[in-house]
Amino acid sequence: MKTWFITGGTPGGFGMAYAEAALELGDRVVLTARRPDELAEWADGHGERVLVLPLDVTDAERVRAAVSTAEARFGGIDVLVNNAGRGWYGSVEGMDETALRRLFELNFFSVVTTTRAVLPGMRARRSGWIVNMSSVAGLRGVVGFGFYTAAKFAIEGLTDVLRQEVAPLGIKVLAVEPGAFRTRAYAGFADEPVEEGIADYRPMLESVRAGMVEQDGKQPGDPERGVRAVISAMGWENPPNRLVLGAAGHAAVVEQLRTALAEVEAGEALAKAADFPADQVSRQRSPVA
Repeated sequence: MKTWFITGGTPGGFGMAYAEAALELGDRVVLTARRPDELAEWADGHGERVLVLPLDVTDAERVRAAVSTAEARFGGIDVLVNNAGRGWYGSVEGMDETALRRLFELNFFSVVTTTRAVLPGMRARRSGWIVNMSSVAGLRGVVGFGFYTAAKFAIEGLTDVLRQEVAPLGIKVLAVEPGAFRTRAYAGFADEPVEEGIADYRPMLESVRAGMVEQDGKQPGDPERGVRAVISAMGWENPPNRLVLGAAGHAAVVEQLRTALAEVEAGEALAKAADFPADQVSRQRSPVA
């Protein structure tokens, strides 16, 4: 029986889908949320196998306390799912700096804090899984979401390096990149008017907001099916480094990577021309003057 520690336990979202899937496997779940009262009735139905903890993942001290509470209750954390996050929108030039920094605190630094809190126990047991919920935006820039994109690109880089560092310790790491999934993520756009001080960007942001409002409730991705896909991939003999979820998201990422590869290959001659001539490199390496 494994113990899962899952952040971002909003009803109807990926966090809850992970929790339900883990319980179906016979495992135990620690689910954190900023509004734990929303989960009380659900938790009561699962008895001792569920622990709901109130948590603002941007508060490092409380994150460490929550991890300690989970470990004391269940003896250790086997699977960490860094799911908490939110997508703010705004132009790169005009987005309020306070909002920008808050975005990174939630979408990047909280992942660092939670991962660091959980890793000592995993290292001691020489086993564990870390699942970082990224986004298609972590592999492909999304206009109007420049800083959200930047935070998710940072998650991708962090995950790649972490995977290599902890692999010799028996710990596995997976980045998951969902496309448009039917969670509550789009619902807030209807209540949040565009706040942009630079008039040149307002039409673009109004269009972005209108698109999110129009898609709300119509997203093709099913969080429950998405989580089942993640758990399936975790069970492979050679699990993938990343998993894109959703047909449209998958197609967009494939197109992005093909375009990027073509651009890199087109610049091959220029890339090689930037090195010292080969004969100079050889002389520098030679022990004979």
